[in-house]
Amino acid sequence: MDIRPITPEYAVSPQIQPEDLAAIKAAGYVTVIDNRPDAEIPPTLHAQTMKAAAEALGLSFVFNPVIGGMMTMENVQVQGAAIAASPGPVFAYCASGNRSSVVWALSQAGTRPVEELVGLPARFGYQLDHLRPQIEALAAKAG
Repeated sequence: MDIRPITPEYAVSPQIQPEDLAAIKAAGYVTVIDNRPDAEIPPTLHAQTMKAAAEALGLSFVFNPVIGGMMTMENVQVQGAAIAASPGPVFAYCASGNRSSVVWALSQAGTRPVEELVGLPARFGYQLDHLRPQIEALAAKAG
């Protein structure tokens, strides 16, 4: 498992295993967001399995599947609502952490400067420069 803290309140990671959830909780995360569609992964990693394991540890679990190249505004809104509703730090995962970074940046448009929304994920190799126009448009719409 490779926890990549984008901010103190939000981290991303490549695919995790159910047994990783205890370490995620120990690291201080209270909400887990699964951005990986079940169709991409074996049944042992499907959302229902991960949700049961997370909730058994007292973690909140949100399933917000983002299909590569087909992210929707609903994905962005669900991610933003899950982050806003979390009483503490959020841990999100997908195949590489990229989709979880993209949906975070778009969901936080208008709450942080565009430079942060693009620059913070870049520290972990997630290149979001191409999203600047979308982030700016969402920020203008939110503000």
